[in-house]
Amino acid sequence: MMNPAEILTATIHHGQEKIKRPFLEKAVLGFIGGAMISFGYLLYIRAIASVADELGSLASLIGASVFPIGLIVILLGGGELITSNMTAVSTSFFAKKVTLSELLKNWLIITVFNVLGAIFVAFVFGHLVGLTGIGAYKTELLSLAQSKINASWSQEFLSGIGCNWFVGLAMWMCYGAKDAAGKVLAVWFPVMAFVAIGFQHSIANAFVIPAAIFENGASWLDFAHNFLFVYLGNLFGGSIFVAGFYSLGYRRQAREQEELKNKEKSY
Repeated sequence: MMNPAEILTATIHHGQEKIKRPFLEKAVLGFIGGAMISFGYLLYIRAIASVADELGSLASLIGASVFPIGLIVILLGGGELITSNMTAVSTSFFAKKVTLSELLKNWLIITVFNVLGAIFVAFVFGHLVGLTGIGAYKTELLSLAQSKINASWSQEFLSGIGCNWFVGLAMWMCYGAKDAAGKVLAVWFPVMAFVAIGFQHSIANAFVIPAAIFENGASWLDFAHNFLFVYLGNLFGGSIFVAGFYSLGYRRQAREQEELKNKEKSY
C-alpha cells in the first residue's frame, strides 16, 4: 500500500489522464460509469426488497454490502464516474496540472453520459425488463425514491457531501493499493458505509428516481431538484473534503518524495 503522499502523486497523475481522454472515450466510459453504478443500485433493490420490512436497518446493511460492485467495476475494469472525477481532477487542478476550463469540460461531459447511462438502465432493465416494476421490488423502489425526493434541499446538499467524502476516499485508497484484492477492499468498505448510512449519490439517484418516474411514482421536476442539490454536495465533498484536504495535508511530503526520486535517478 502506498503512503498518503504517494497516493497524492498517483491521484494527480490519474486526474491528468482523465483530462487527456478524447471526447469519444469520455462519452463511452461515462456511459459505462453511470450504468455500472445503476446496476449496483438495482442489485441493492433486488437483494433487500422481500426482507426490507422484516429486517429493518439490517436489510439496508445487506443492500449496502452489494452496492459497491458498481464502483469496483468502474475502478478496476474501466469507466468514468463524475463523483470520482470530482476528487481526481480537482487534485490535479490544485497541483496546477490541469486548467479550470479542462476541469469543467471533463465534469460536464462525464456528468451528461453518467446520467444517460443511469437512465438507460432504469428504463431498459428496470422498466422494460420489469426488475423494478412489480411486487416488492416496485414497493422498495418507490420507497427509496420518495425518501430522496422528500428531503429538504439542505439535507440533499449535506447528504451529498457525506456521500462523496466516502466515494472520494474509496477512489483515493484504490489508487494506493498495489493489487486487485487490496483495491477491492479499499473500495468496498467506504462505499458500503455511505450507502448504509443513507447518504445520497447524484448518479445513483439518476437511476432510482427516473426508475420511479417510469413506474409513475415521481416526476422529472422531482428528479431535477434532487439531482441539483445532491450533485452540488457531491462536488463539495469530493473536491474539498478529499482533494483539497489531502492536497494541503500531503503536498509537502509528495514534493519531497518526488525530489528524492529525481536525485536518485540523476546518480
